[in-house]
Amino acid sequence: MKNLIKTLILASTLILGACDSLLDTAPRQSLTPETAFTDVKSFESLLFTIYARVRSFNYYGQVMMIAPEIMADNLRIIANTGRYIGEEANADRAHIDLWTAGVFTGINEANILLTEIDKVDGDEALRAKLKGEAYFLRALFYFDLARVYGYEPGQEVEGWTASVVLRTTPTLGFSSADFRARSTNREVYNQIESDLTAAISSLAPQSMGTAGVYRGNKGAAEALLARVYLYEGKNAEAATMATQAMATLGLTNSGTGLVTAANYEAAFNTYPNPESIFEIEIRSVDWSSVDGVNNSMCSLTADVYTGAQFILTASSELLATYDQGDVRRQMWSPTTRSGADGIVYESKKWLGAKGDFLENLPIIRASELYLIRAEARQKTGNNSGAISDLNALRSKRGVNSVSGLTGNSLLQAVMKERRTEFALEGHRWFDLKRNGMTISKAGSFAPVPYTDYRILAPIPQDEITLNDLLENNPGYN
Repeated sequence: MKNLIKTLILASTLILGACDSLLDTAPRQSLTPETAFTDVKSFESLLFTIYARVRSFNYYGQVMMIAPEIMADNLRIIANTGRYIGEEANADRAHIDLWTAGVFTGINEANILLTEIDKVDGDEALRAKLKGEAYFLRALFYFDLARVYGYEPGQEVEGWTASVVLRTTPTLGFSSADFRARSTNREVYNQIESDLTAAISSLAPQSMGTAGVYRGNKGAAEALLARVYLYEGKNAEAATMATQAMATLGLTNSGTGLVTAANYEAAFNTYPNPESIFEIEIRSVDWSSVDGVNNSMCSLTADVYTGAQFILTASSELLATYDQGDVRRQMWSPTTRSGADGIVYESKKWLGAKGDFLENLPIIRASELYLIRAEARQKTGNNSGAISDLNALRSKRGVNSVSGLTGNSLLQAVMKERRTEFALEGHRWFDLKRNGMTISKAGSFAPVPYTDYRILAPIPQDEITLNDLLENNPGYN
């Protein structure tokens, strides 16, 4: 009886999640792909639903941008609203929760599209495009789940290889609902690579800074695959794929295609950002009346609109990292806040460029390709190539070139460049973790050793209770 109840609960949850925004042509509980989708074009509405998962405040709309910064050493809290207090202290079970954030629902929706779209008539070019975007989004979802809940391949602690539950076919009803154990990190990364390879072959290039980057595109899939290879330690492949993406996007080895230092701040208040390869478009119709003031990146990191939360500021450790003349240092504006001691700093990246806390969020930017390739080249012994890539980016950020670096000194230079370039874009925790490094902290908070159980997020206990096959990460049992 217990297992029957679990099956009914699982099936109901998955069915409702999968049908969340389909056409109201029949009672919701009776919707099937056959009744909801009659031609290729009709699947586009499902794809838009999947994109909406990405902009959720529990995903890239907020959590995946902020949590990896404050869980490491880039941010500190200046007003206690209950948000990110545990994450700042790396308290037990205070981590990133993607398991219940709708990511698995997005995966199921992508699985529905990929499985069912070939069964209907329609334009073949559109079919290929929609499938390519679904592959891209499924890869993004699984990549984020994998790096939150598991170790990267080759970086396991005490042989722990468990990642997340892997599903590539849709759950449409009771007959296809089942419980599964977690796949290995290698299995999940293999699926991510496969999906991105399929996306690359199906999608067309889009120019940076155009509306085409609001959806999955060839350059975005190549850039994400380069990032995935870097996480996996496949450094030669990462360098090659970064080079391929740069060619697709028209970026040159000298940095042509990146914004100049004089235009860096303006780029973050332009939509789309001129360096965006993949950007989440957020419109006023996507928010309720209180979403912006309560949850937006603008509200939490700046004080430009009445009612802003403004609870986060740059750590002194981050501010000390910038070189003299670095335009990225100017993205932190000194100010004061009631209840906070002394000078604090608001971010000028997220200023609500569309008005009333509203802005788009760049998820993959062109500068990352130079830093992926620089790191990959350093790790494969191509020091001169790594330095060249570092300097190509630095020349566009108002700082002097570096020279003569080798070994760990060069790797640390790349890590520093990533830290300053992507502050408040959700990279810092993961950059330290994927390299097997101790998580450095701001202020008096203790560092988190790489072997500490808090490196991995816990699976919610309700999920463990529901599914006997799930085993939690070490330290959470």
